[in-house]
Amino acid sequence: MLQAPQRTGLSGPTLIRLLTRLSDVDVPESRQSLSDHLSQWLGWTDAIALSAALNTSPPVIAPGARMFSSAEERECARVRTTLADAIASDTAATSAKRIVPGQAPAKKSAAVEQAEADYSNFRQRYLSLQHTMETSVGNLRSRLRGMVAAKNGEMTRLAVVDAIMDRALLPKERALFGAIPKLLQGHFERLRLAEAAALAPVDASVDAPVDAPAAEADAAPPTDRAAKLEDGNGKAPVPATATPPVTPGAWLDVFRKDMRSVLLAELDVRLQPVEGLLAALRAS
Repeated sequence: MLQAPQRTGLSGPTLIRLLTRLSDVDVPESRQSLSDHLSQWLGWTDAIALSAALNTSPPVIAPGARMFSSAEERECARVRTTLADAIASDTAATSAKRIVPGQAPAKKSAAVEQAEADYSNFRQRYLSLQHTMETSVGNLRSRLRGMVAAKNGEMTRLAVVDAIMDRALLPKERALFGAIPKLLQGHFERLRLAEAAALAPVDASVDAPVDAPAAEADAAPPTDRAAKLEDGNGKAPVPATATPPVTPGAWLDVFRKDMRSVLLAELDVRLQPVEGLLAALRAS
């Protein structure tokens, strides 16, 4: 069975650990603190805006803003479920029916076979799902931020800080998430090459000439074949354990499963700011 290489020793979100496991490179864990990373990602204009938000009185929010209720809790759950279902249906819907041993393979056109093994199709689907996640989560975050701002002075300050961080970190976020399809392409190619290498001995044995003594033994009567198979002690030799056959095309199903896991892990990361705003609203 084809599997991704196992790599350990890296902590952090599930997305980071998944990408490390699926990659072919050992990535050392960063020794920088979160504050050090943020200092590199924030521009000077962002730093000024953030300082002003933290050190000045928060703006006054006009009355009449929508208040937080169980309806927002349900909406957050709905957005998460909808995006998770979109991820599952998109990657599973393209899963082709695989050939089982002993079953005649279905005829496929060269165009279909090429499309199934073309990574550009998977890349396009991944980018499309990323765009859907960014839009849906961004709208939900803005909605919750408005409810946080309507609570009181300190909550308003929190909403302003969240808006500044959202705007300042969005370019870096897009760049980091945008690198994921490239990492998955390497995993895609390694799985394809691994299955090709596993199937190569099978293809060679099919083309190999039939051994003459073996053919004569197969043609002999059953009693003669049994006698020839017996060893010097009069016992039939114990057959060697057979290696499970490799199902052609199984690597694509492995890749689809891994791609789905990465997308779900990315969704969890994207929803972290939403979870933070929800926690603030519940505590207020």
